[in-house]
Amino acid sequence: MEGQICLFTTRAGIPVTNITKMADEKALSYIEASPQEDASAYGANYGAHREGMTKEEVAEYYSKWGYSGKYEEDLCPERYNGPKYGAEALVEAYPGNRESIHILDIAAGTGFLGEELHKRGFKKSTRIQLKACLQWQEKRTLPVENDTYDCTIIAGGMGEGHIPCVALHEMIRITKPGGLVVIVMREEYLDYVKEYKDRLEVLMQELEDAGKWESVSRVIVPNYSFDNNGVIFKYRVC
Repeated sequence: MEGQICLFTTRAGIPVTNITKMADEKALSYIEASPQEDASAYGANYGAHREGMTKEEVAEYYSKWGYSGKYEEDLCPERYNGPKYGAEALVEAYPGNRESIHILDIAAGTGFLGEELHKRGFKKSTRIQLKACLQWQEKRTLPVENDTYDCTIIAGGMGEGHIPCVALHEMIRITKPGGLVVIVMREEYLDYVKEYKDRLEVLMQELEDAGKWESVSRVIVPNYSFDNNGVIFKYRVC
């Protein structure tokens, strides 16, 4: 269908591609049990997280999804709450003087998180798109000075073919000592995304042991994305 992203067709005739490559049976169950619009939105989101995608394919997919006009509709608050959870995590961390907190919104997309931050009094946020962040897969650094931001946050930028574990080093580098690094992601990615399984939290602990940062909290939240739990990691840079 021109102008729309179709991944495969379920038994119910819902356009969503490659049903045999779904990350797990729960995804298929969600699609089969959901109304067509929800199922199609889930399928579109899954299309950006297929196993084995290159960084170029991920960037191209998001570009087409955005140009289709469906991105914001597919990831409406009824289906995706990562930006709200991310903003609330910063509200908890910064009870006052929010106007002066300089935040880097990593993999910002169309600006969902920035909107939520602005509603809550955060006025200084800089966006960087996922396409620029994907260079971390090649262990390249961003053109940003050390100790630039009070807080760096990823809300929704983690997934198959997305931001790699090595990005943690870069987030620490560009965050001021005493500042926060916050990662909001789908909890189940820790179990089946190869880049993160038995690696992401291991690296987080290694960085804490090395005195690079200290854990503030690790919180599981409900209904993060398409009825899936999310996890919010919050670290303070040393």
